[in-house]
Amino acid sequence: MLGSPYNRTAEAPATFILVGIPGWQSSHLWLALSLSTMYITALLGNTLIVTVIWVDSTLQEPMYCFLCVLAAVDMVMASSVVPKMVSIFSSGDNAISFNACFTQMYFVHAATAVETGLLLAMAFDRYVAICKPLHYKRILTPQVILGMSVTIIIRAIMSMTPLSWMVSHLPFCGSNVVLHSYCEHMAVAKLACADPRPSSLYSLIVSSIIVGSDVAFIAASYILILQTVFSLSSKNAQLKALGTCGSHVGVMALYYLPGMASIYVAWLGEGIVPLCTQVLLADFYLIIPPSLNPIIYGLRMKQIRKRTWGLLIHCLFNHSNLGSG
Repeated sequence: MLGSPYNRTAEAPATFILVGIPGWQSSHLWLALSLSTMYITALLGNTLIVTVIWVDSTLQEPMYCFLCVLAAVDMVMASSVVPKMVSIFSSGDNAISFNACFTQMYFVHAATAVETGLLLAMAFDRYVAICKPLHYKRILTPQVILGMSVTIIIRAIMSMTPLSWMVSHLPFCGSNVVLHSYCEHMAVAKLACADPRPSSLYSLIVSSIIVGSDVAFIAASYILILQTVFSLSSKNAQLKALGTCGSHVGVMALYYLPGMASIYVAWLGEGIVPLCTQVLLADFYLIIPPSLNPIIYGLRMKQIRKRTWGLLIHCLFNHSNLGSG
């Protein structure tokens, strides 16, 4: 008898073996190139967003502060998994230590929990800006922004720490081959000698509560925003107000739709959805939003686009002047 599923009686494996995408071994090199391109795009784009907002004193409004934090979280989320994925796909280096595996798992889940909280904060920012514009600076003070950010981080830590603890304390006494390209918790938990369902159920319930409540509040914010926008007499004012929300809606769709699809397919789609499809969905959920978010905000937000071009031109001219001098 193994006793309690969280009293580890079997010696933990020194390493896990990540297989990448099961059945897609012949496509691993192409995947490595694709992931590398998206990862470089994510790093460059998000670094540029953070730099522009950080150095430009005119971009210190709450919306840009949240966007700056979102860009930093995107880089953490992508960096938690993509370098190892590329190593697996390009060179076959698929071993990961026990501690590194659970560290990766923790950062992935914590980053996704922080990101959904930031999307809620950004929706609240748009609600205040459009529905209560005269009270915007009084409501969203620096102290309130800091408090919201700290609350989002604490919520992520409190919700995801138990999950990592539950999985890491399962007894592993059989295979150490993870049928995934990163340490996705359900794929790792399936290797345990004890029943993995408590941790999987915890993940499903907590993810549903966090995402469900955030989406409900975001939806409520946008219902109030739309009511306010369509009560405006000027068509130009309506379009301008809707335009400020367009990039946020795009990022939300990019985050929530594949994210929830990944969670529920992994939980409910076993034996129905091919394993390679489940792994691909989980992989691209972690890399596509960080790659496209800077592009969406860069294209949709005039201030960001203008300041970014200004910074790039300034850097290029300075470099040219140094070279000619």
